[in-house]
Amino acid sequence: MKMIHPSAVISKNTKIHESTNIGPFCVIGDGVKIGKNNNLVSNVSIIGNTTIENNNKFYPFCSIGSEPQDLKFNNEKSFLNIGSNNKFRENVTVNPGTEGGGLSTIIEDNCLFMVGSHVAHDCKIKSNVILANNATLAGHVEIDDNAIIGGNSAIHQFVRVGKYAMIGGMSGVEKDIIPYGLYMGIRESLKNLNLIGLKRKGLNSNLVNEIKNLVNLIFDKNDAIENNIKKKKDILLRFKKLMK
Repeated sequence: MKMIHPSAVISKNTKIHESTNIGPFCVIGDGVKIGKNNNLVSNVSIIGNTTIENNNKFYPFCSIGSEPQDLKFNNEKSFLNIGSNNKFRENVTVNPGTEGGGLSTIIEDNCLFMVGSHVAHDCKIKSNVILANNATLAGHVEIDDNAIIGGNSAIHQFVRVGKYAMIGGMSGVEKDIIPYGLYMGIRESLKNLNLIGLKRKGLNSNLVNEIKNLVNLIFDKNDAIENNIKKKKDILLRFKKLMK
């Protein structure tokens, strides 16, 4: 017999096994399929074309299957597939796939997603993976078996993390990590201009190049930034004007 709290909102177009528990104030949308012995503690949202296998536990305020945070997403039919024996702690978010990534986000078995962790569109996560508190995966990330992603870490899109690798807390990962590798690092230096952001702002190539030249002058490695700004106030004023 299904254990569904009377305050839960369940679409008619769902398939939920009778052994699954749905707690107070949960929302289950059209197209969701939930297998045996799952437990939605309370205030859990599961929507979209989401399929969940068996024995998973979702803690309060998880958002599972909401549309990708990708500006290229155009409401194409995409999917989220979750295996068995996973735990999703409070405020975990998981998004389905996009056309640019094969239309599917996949999580296999026995994973732990700690408080506030995020799995973006088109990620592929194998079994026994741990994402610690507030760990964040960008789109198209692949995590192999038994890898651990430390708290407050961020994995750049399209990065692959090998099996049994460990990412230390507060790390920023931009390149693939070998199996059994240990990575710890906090990025401190300015890499480049956010060219995509400047283009979205509508600036033409000439203005972008001018801004780039100004940034190079301000961050001249031959002197401290503070000295560069004091010496080149006219440059800073010009930079502020361009960025309005």
